[in-house]
Amino acid sequence: KLCGYLQKLSGKGPLRGFRSRWFVFDPRRCYLYYFKGPQEALPLGHLDIASACFSYHQPEAGGAAAGDEAAAFEVHSPNGAVAVLKAATRQDMTYWLQELQQKRWEYCNNLDAAKRDSRTSPTPSDFSKGLVAKDNPGSVLSQNASAERARNILAVETSPTDLVGEQAASQPAPVQPSAINFSLKQWSTEIKNSMSSLRKGNNENRKSIFYTTEEWELLDPTPKDLEDSMALEEKRKHLAEGSKGRRLTSSAFPFDFGRIPHKTRRPLKDMIGSSKSRNSSDSSPTEWYSGNGNKLVSELQLKYQSQQEELEKLKKDLLSQKELVRLLQQTVRSSQYDKYFASRLCEGVPKDKLELLHQKDDQILGLNNQLEKLNLEKDSLQQELKNLKCKVGELNERLGMLMETIQAKDEVIMKLSRQLSECEENTSSQSGAVNSSMATCTNKELQELDRLKDNLQGYKTQNKFLNKEILELSALRRNAEAREREWQAKYTSLEAKLCQIESKYLILLQEMKTPVCSEEQSPAREVITQLLEDALKAETSEQPEQAFFKPHLVSEYDIYGFQTVPEDDDEEKLVAKSRALDLRSLSLSENREISTGVKWENYLASTMNREMMRCVELKNLIRSGIPHEHRSKMWKWCVNLHVKKFKDSTVPGYFQTLLQNALEKQNPASKQIELDLLRTLPNNKHYSSPTSEGIQKLRNVLLAFSWRNPDIGYCQGLNRLVAIALLYLEQEDAFWCLVTIVEVFMPRDYYTKTLLGSQVDQRVFKDLMSEKLPRLHAHFEQYKVDYTLITFNWFLVVFVDSVVSDILFKIWDSFLYEGPKVIFRFALALFKYKEEEILKLQDSMSIFKYLRYFTRTILDARKLTGIAFGDLNPFPLRQIRNRRTYHLEKVRLELTELEAIREDFLRERETCVEKRDLISDDEEDS
Repeated sequence: KLCGYLQKLSGKGPLRGFRSRWFVFDPRRCYLYYFKGPQEALPLGHLDIASACFSYHQPEAGGAAAGDEAAAFEVHSPNGAVAVLKAATRQDMTYWLQELQQKRWEYCNNLDAAKRDSRTSPTPSDFSKGLVAKDNPGSVLSQNASAERARNILAVETSPTDLVGEQAASQPAPVQPSAINFSLKQWSTEIKNSMSSLRKGNNENRKSIFYTTEEWELLDPTPKDLEDSMALEEKRKHLAEGSKGRRLTSSAFPFDFGRIPHKTRRPLKDMIGSSKSRNSSDSSPTEWYSGNGNKLVSELQLKYQSQQEELEKLKKDLLSQKELVRLLQQTVRSSQYDKYFASRLCEGVPKDKLELLHQKDDQILGLNNQLEKLNLEKDSLQQELKNLKCKVGELNERLGMLMETIQAKDEVIMKLSRQLSECEENTSSQSGAVNSSMATCTNKELQELDRLKDNLQGYKTQNKFLNKEILELSALRRNAEAREREWQAKYTSLEAKLCQIESKYLILLQEMKTPVCSEEQSPAREVITQLLEDALKAETSEQPEQAFFKPHLVSEYDIYGFQTVPEDDDEEKLVAKSRALDLRSLSLSENREISTGVKWENYLASTMNREMMRCVELKNLIRSGIPHEHRSKMWKWCVNLHVKKFKDSTVPGYFQTLLQNALEKQNPASKQIELDLLRTLPNNKHYSSPTSEGIQKLRNVLLAFSWRNPDIGYCQGLNRLVAIALLYLEQEDAFWCLVTIVEVFMPRDYYTKTLLGSQVDQRVFKDLMSEKLPRLHAHFEQYKVDYTLITFNWFLVVFVDSVVSDILFKIWDSFLYEGPKVIFRFALALFKYKEEEILKLQDSMSIFKYLRYFTRTILDARKLTGIAFGDLNPFPLRQIRNRRTYHLEKVRLELTELEAIREDFLRERETCVEKRDLISDDEEDS
């Protein structure tokens, strides 16, 4: 799988730069999708490689250095857009270019063969499974031998690095060091995140430093309140003094930004310093600009100094106000104490206790003052310690500078000593000096020669690639011109044939309107005969040079291998060909409406980096029909989804082991399987003869299943299920598909000898008919028509040989994803589709005759799907299960009664001489 990391040039103006993207090549449409990362589901965009050309990227003048874009290349689109991609190394770039060239070459050549039939995939090589894949080989039109030989000669073979391939998804994305590698969207997202964090911080710290919660009312406190208030005041004082010390020892920048996190603020001094550095680094050489810059810097410095002085004054005033508040608090507290003591004295408290309280109060005040002095001393000592540390740091820096100076002087002395010795040697030997200078020049010349050789090799590689690109583009252009000429010739042939048919049709209409001859000599009879002969004429290859231009409206086989026109009756041939033309017309009109195909391509593109999972979007897409080119992949995924628990419990090679056992040992089902092989789908070319490829695969799958499930062994109907599955799946996947249908979807005893489950479903279907289509059900009841004789086979083989192939495979798409409920939906939809026509029939024979073939006349799959999944809602599965349980008991009772009658008959036959010669059908078969 061609995928990996590349950097894509995007953006405009100063934001233009390379961004790392994950690229994945899609061979179905020859698109190169790019994602933000390997885990992303939706692509950011795509490049159409089929119509693109490639070249090396030349760096823009004044842009990045040539070395930064040495591994960049360009993808030119037909609309003039140019995508610039850059690989991590030149080796990766060469690998990407050669792979994209090869993919484009293969896709465009395969496109020529696939375009012959508009109903086939544009990339037939995408078919990897099933018998249908053999009908669509990746055939390539014969190219010019010299062009192919030149392509091989000019090919540049390169192996990828770790950043290319599926293993690159586990590697980190290469980081582009460019400072402008960001987008406005990312920038706005970061700003929003920053603003939200700031807003959150402001909400948490909304209160100002001047806000206080204390109540300043002079109330009469209790003794406990006084003790608590004193302890709280002491704690607050310590905290205030600690914060004061921290403020004094903090950064030199005076502004206080409250409690906002430090990383979201930038000091003004740093901003001014960075602006000075930017001005100094980005300044123009003209003196006018530098003069204005210096003037602006000086004005900012003056403003900064004046604001700093004002701030210092405000700080001093604030400290004095805080000290005043503290003194006032002490005064208030002492007055409260005096008031408290006076009130206690009036109450008759002894004087000695009051004096003791006065002494304790004085001691507390003294201790508080002493503690305050000690805190001040501690702050001063800490400041001195900090100053001493700063001085020690400065001394260490000065010592280091002195050591570096001494070391530099020592180096200069050593250098001068060496130069002195060299000068002495040069004076003694002048010839040696000349030789050394010549050697130096020679080394420089050799280095320059190596550099020129490297450049020459790079230019040779680039020249080979560009020559190959020119050669391929020329060949692709010639193929496109040839394809255009072929379509023009085909269009002309179609127009001529249309004119002939219109001429005959007009003659026929004129004769029908006003006949001018007798019936025997009428030209209308000749025209009708000629038209019928032309319509039924077999397509021969007598003129191979015109075979390609002949309009193949109806081929002998459709894309699934089913015969479109039978070989028996001319009347049946005419009806079949008319039906095939109608189908062709519907398919062409559906191909013009590409909305479904685009939805499928977009969905599959979104699953390139992740596994597919069940979802509403996928269910709606499958209900609309899986495209022919994706059906193999989707059927296999659906089957694995349902039998995962079975496959996990089996050993590797389980299918081959079953097949080997069935072939080597006695198998009671093998005889019946051999009898039914050629009767499975005789109208399909993959099963029409004993030598057909599908016959052997069908035999293997049925034998392996009979060995896996001996309770069923083999039942007529299983062969048709397997035959349909093998058209899109390989043998082992078709085997698990049969396991899904028999053991997961259908109830037990559905394919056993009694067909108990099938009989139950027919009774459930009758209930649904009376509920969903009451008029039609009453019509059948009125004329006593048992329509379950027709529908029984629909349920047993899931509509195989009952509807046209296009509708059959759309039913199977939904059936393999949703399960057996789909059969009930489509069975009801078929009756509703033709409800009015059936209601017009007024006798049982005509109704039953019409029911035998009416499903083959339904051609519009879109309308039928709309009825099945739209008009018949609601359609709960729980209701079907409940009715199955109800009817299962009734059918079992009836079978028990029949078994009892059979046993009575056998006993009576043994006792009666006249009935001994009677033999039942089962005994005759055995």
